[in-house]
Amino acid sequence: MAWNEPGGNNNQDPWGSGRRGNKNDGPPDLDEVIRKGLEKVGGLFGGKSSRGGSSGGGGVSGGVAAIIIVVLVLLAVSSSVFRVDEKENAIVLRFGKYLDTRQPGLQFKIPLIDQVFIEEVTSVRNQKKKGHMLTEDENIVDIDLTVQYVIGDLRKYTLVMRDPVTTLDFAIDSALRHEVGSESMDKVLTEGRAILAINVQDRLQRYLDFYGSGIEVKKVNINAAQPPAAVKSAFEEVQRAKEDEQKVINRAQAYKNQVVPEARGKAQRVIEEAKAYRDQVIAQAEGETQRFLKVLEVYESAPGVTRERLYIDTMEKVLSGSSKVLVDQGQGNNIMYLPLDKMLNRADAAPAAGAIIPRNVDTGSSGASRAVEDFRSRNEVLSRSRGQ
Repeated sequence: MAWNEPGGNNNQDPWGSGRRGNKNDGPPDLDEVIRKGLEKVGGLFGGKSSRGGSSGGGGVSGGVAAIIIVVLVLLAVSSSVFRVDEKENAIVLRFGKYLDTRQPGLQFKIPLIDQVFIEEVTSVRNQKKKGHMLTEDENIVDIDLTVQYVIGDLRKYTLVMRDPVTTLDFAIDSALRHEVGSESMDKVLTEGRAILAINVQDRLQRYLDFYGSGIEVKKVNINAAQPPAAVKSAFEEVQRAKEDEQKVINRAQAYKNQVVPEARGKAQRVIEEAKAYRDQVIAQAEGETQRFLKVLEVYESAPGVTRERLYIDTMEKVLSGSSKVLVDQGQGNNIMYLPLDKMLNRADAAPAAGAIIPRNVDTGSSGASRAVEDFRSRNEVLSRSRGQ
């Protein structure tokens, strides 16, 4: 039954302070309530509760100590647990000495003894660098590049290097100056930029591995490569001159590609014509040789007849292309002259003028043929007379 219900024990208060029979009794004292609560907490942790005033101080001190202990335990538990994200790794040092590397997940450590360093190891970081570089041909160029890297070994990155970012910056400067100093200005500014970036990346990685930095270089990007502002206009003029030179070279090459095949074709045609002429001359010479040998055989069998026949054939060839014929009379000093050209001209002019041509005068080629026949007959007579 509750203490304040009707018919209950109205003289007993809920605070256990005795009976409330006196009419002067008021509400319970706050200090008394706190003291009793501390006594109960102390009883839970082995403390002794007492009604006397001498034992009240010991109960209060025991309760405070218990509360302190509970708070310390909670702090120790909360400080001994840490979480490593998916992109991170953590290294643990115990008394300042490397213990191990922790992977993503919920991890534990000993408070005040273990020291934890957490870093992102999967995210790509960027390091930019700008500067004036001296090329192999003693020219100055302005280089602007970006290095992309990740942490490959967290232990080396954290413990070996005092300042990894500063070390990386110095290594970039050294590798870049070495590679730019090994190339000419034209290559650095034009077609050699891609090769330059690859060479810088390889050399930079070797430097970082030698230092034991734990950094892995992913890529080197050369953002800009240009001459200094003071000589930029002069350099642009040089570039335009080179472009003009290349245009002239391209036109000359195109003309060469057009002319050379034509010249080679003409040369081949001349060679083929020369070979054909050679074969023709050789065949003709061989034919004449065979003809001469056959004539020689006939000549050896009948020299006189063959000689006379050769003479007649030769005269026929000579006189067939001539417009004038001279006939030797054989005996005497007179030479008969036949003006065949005039005779042909008269024969051509007579039909046009309507003149009457004598029957015994032949026109055209018939007159020349008759003259040749007359010449042959005379020669035959002459030959017979000489033979007699």
